[in-house]
Amino acid sequence: MSNIGDPGHGHSPAAWTAVVIMLLAFALGTLFFWLDMPALVWASAGLLVVGAIVGWAMSKAGYGAYGDKYTPKAH
Repeated sequence: MSNIGDPGHGHSPAAWTAVVIMLLAFALGTLFFWLDMPALVWASAGLLVVGAIVGWAMSKAGYGAYGDKYTPKAH
C-alpha cells in the first residue's frame, strides 16, 4: 500500500489526547460498574463524550493530522 496522502493514522496531538481521555473514561467506567456506583458510571460516560469533543476541538485548532500546528515525524 502507498503512504502518499496518509495522515499517519492518528499520530497527532489531537488524536492522542482524545484517545487517552476516552481510555481513562472507559477504564473508570468499568471500575465504577464493578463497584456498583451507577452515578459515576454515567459520569465516566460523559467523560467519554468530552474526550471526543476535545479531540475534535484540537483538530479544528490545528493539532490534527492535517493541521498547521502539527508536523508529522519521519518513520
